[in-house]
Amino acid sequence: MKQFDLEERLVKFAISILNISELLAKTYAGIHISKQIIRSGTSPALNYAEALGGESRKDFIHKIKIALKELRETHICLRIIKGKPLIKEGPELEYIAKECNELISIFVTSIKTADKNMKKE
Repeated sequence: MKQFDLEERLVKFAISILNISELLAKTYAGIHISKQIIRSGTSPALNYAEALGGESRKDFIHKIKIALKELRETHICLRIIKGKPLIKEGPELEYIAKECNELISIFVTSIKTADKNMKKE
């Protein structure tokens, strides 16, 4: 996958998360999860951008790991939204959950590759 393609996917993912947050119930629970998923769901795009400008391979790996942690947190938020349910399950929720899992896989692989390459240096 090209660098720009991943960046674009992460931006689209963040926008989808913002869309989901706007659909959440305006209850205490809905507002709490909305704030949480906005933070964790938009963070991967921002951390990826920072990683690309990393000062070293170690810095790159660190920022990619942060993005991965945020994706995993977002995945749990999505499970809570679905399990409660805080919104009606629909194509947007299914799409974003699938995309989150795919992004997690991409980041896990990227970290493994970067770690391997760093050890070769």
